[in-house]
Amino acid sequence: MANQPSSYPILCASFNQDASLFAIGTRDGFRIFDSNSGRLCYERVLGAFNIVEMLFSSNLVAIVGAGEQPSLSPRRLCLFNTMSGNALRELNFLTSILAVRMNRKRLVVLLQDKTYIYDINSLTILDTIDTVPNSKGTCAFSPSLDGCFLAIPASITKGSLLLYNVMELQLHCEIDAHRAPLATMVLSSNGMYIATASEQGTMIRVHLVSEATKSYSFRRGSYPSTIFSLSFGPCSQVPEILVATSSSGSVHVFPLGFAINQRSSRRSGGFLGSIMPDSISDALDPAHHHIVHNAAPAGIKSYAVIRKVDRVSNTSSSEIVSCQATLAIITYNGYFQEYTLSLNNHNEFSRSLDREFNLMTVITDNDIRL
Repeated sequence: MANQPSSYPILCASFNQDASLFAIGTRDGFRIFDSNSGRLCYERVLGAFNIVEMLFSSNLVAIVGAGEQPSLSPRRLCLFNTMSGNALRELNFLTSILAVRMNRKRLVVLLQDKTYIYDINSLTILDTIDTVPNSKGTCAFSPSLDGCFLAIPASITKGSLLLYNVMELQLHCEIDAHRAPLATMVLSSNGMYIATASEQGTMIRVHLVSEATKSYSFRRGSYPSTIFSLSFGPCSQVPEILVATSSSGSVHVFPLGFAINQRSSRRSGGFLGSIMPDSISDALDPAHHHIVHNAAPAGIKSYAVIRKVDRVSNTSSSEIVSCQATLAIITYNGYFQEYTLSLNNHNEFSRSLDREFNLMTVITDNDIRL
């Protein structure tokens, strides 16, 4: 997440593919932290960076300058080795790079009206996608090799998106998710689900990727708000939790797994659910929605990720009856917070703030290694 106004110390923030590390770009350089301990693992003072993307826990980092120094052009992508401190390769483009995504096979680079897909090992261009103007670099990417999808906006006037299978290099489907243009979206780690929010920010919608069908809709609120980020909990099938951060400063928590299970039970056991189509039944379902108020100052951009989910199953069945999730939040005014969220199948919710610290004042180790 980049393009933050210059008044804030953090220019970009990202987690690696398994959320074990996170990185921030600042006016002075970039920093990489261990998510579990908060330890500063790596720091490089080179100048201002708009994009810092990691490849799992490897030494490879993709960095893009903010253009404040002549050597750090926003049109140049540098693949950087944190162990040697050297650039491995550089890719230059005609316009500014707006987003970069990676997994162990693919490198994806988004410009305003083009998207390039590379083989990450040889850096051979595999595909070039002409896109609608995408000045914010809005996209979603699932790093799983079995369900590796890239989602990008399909329109500038409505909230439709295109889903590409990045491994097979072909268009998978188009989804009409919202009436208003898209603000943000996220794919689950396994590539099975995609969640979207429009510029209006009142509804969060979740679609099943394989069938391009809507699985659920959540109402965030009645008044418009900017949705800064969306995050699914890590999962092998249906993710238990979806979270959203917004310009109100609140974090919105949607227990997706419990909501879908309860909806299925009501449909199978009730006359109304058995005769009504899914789209109408969805509209009648109450929103499962919990709020962590004042997680960030109102108006300050924030980025949240569900790092892990611990599930508790019923001893007599495989049904999940409760779960605890670790929620990490980076706010662009320079702070990191971590919460424990507790939810159960009775729609009960609690949370506790476990730690909070200033990312700009963390002291480096004498011998920093990633």
